Order: sequence, then structure tokens, then C-alpha cells
Amino acid sequence: MGQRLTQIATRTGDDGSTGLGDNTRVSKSSLRIHAMGDVDELNSNIGVLLCEAMPDGVRELLVEIQHQLFNLGGELSIPGFELLKPEAVLALDAALAEHNATLPRLQEFILPAGSRAAALAHVCRTVARRAERAVVALEGEEALKDTPRQYLNRLSDLMFVLARVLNRYRSDGSVGDDVYWKSQKLAQAASE
Repeated sequence: MGQRLTQIATRTGDDGSTGLGDNTRVSKSSLRIHAMGDVDELNSNIGVLLCEAMPDGVRELLVEIQHQLFNLGGELSIPGFELLKPEAVLALDAALAEHNATLPRLQEFILPAGSRAAALAHVCRTVARRAERAVVALEGEEALKDTPRQYLNRLSDLMFVLARVLNRYRSDGSVGDDVYWKSQKLAQAASE
């Protein structure tokens, strides 16, 4: 692994390049750097989400996801290195099954809205999708393991489910709900 930073303002990136974990330098516009940036942005958004009230189990899950995203960022920063293990994808599958089991079946599309925590979870979902697209683009140029792509794909699904969980959670014990899309086409079909 590359040397850890001992100072932040190194000025080595003033030329438009940045260092990878293996000490090589690449353009800040490279697909690898875009993927790393999207994963970092996702992790930061999860950090903002963690400022909200939520069930303890969801909080613990999100903290673990932050650690796994840091592993993913590290893996992306060192070409050919593996830090994110396939077990991390299995853990997301288990969390999806657990939280989906608590939710009513969707009858309509939902809006990315509701409680502040749910809306932030939807932001995390969309950033996870962008990070996934960036990893897929990078895979078009360089060989990568399957786990980063699979993890981000599963994580975006989980963030959708957690948004629904968070829309139902109220610290006062009351229960909220999703915000449903009012499709004129669906409304018209229902009235016929």
C-alpha cells in the first residue's frame, strides 16, 4: 500500500495529476479517479445520513457499509489489488432480505421523498448508481474484479429499501409511509 499522507496540502496535484496507492500518477480526469471520487462521495453522503435519527440496526449497517466503501476506494486506488471481499456482497444480500421482509409490497412507484433521513437515503442510492456506472466504465478499459460492481449494485438496491424503512421510522413511535407518485396515466386507468 502507498505511503500515508502526513500533510494535506502537498501541491503535487497542481499539474492535474494525482497519485494512486501504488505510487503511480494518473490524470485527475481518468476513469479510475472518477470511480474513486464517486465512491468517496457516496461514503460522505452516508456520513450525512448517519446524522439523522434511525433504528440502531440501520445505523450499525450503515457504519459497516462505510468501512466497506473505504475498502472499495482503497481497492480502486491500487490497480490489481483486492480489499473488498465477496462476503461484503453477501452481507448486503442478507440486509436486503431482512429489511424487505418488514415492508409492505409496493403497489405504486414512490418518490425520493418523505422524512429527511429517507430523502438522504435516496440521495445515497443515486450516488451509488453513479459510482456503479463509473466502475463499469473503468471495467471497459481495465480488468477489475466483479465484487466492486456487484457491491455498488446491491448497495443502491439496499439504499432504496432503507429509504422505505426510514420513511416508516419515527422516534416518537408513530409510523410514517412512502410518498407515492401520482401518475395521471395510472389514475386514469384506475377510473376506467
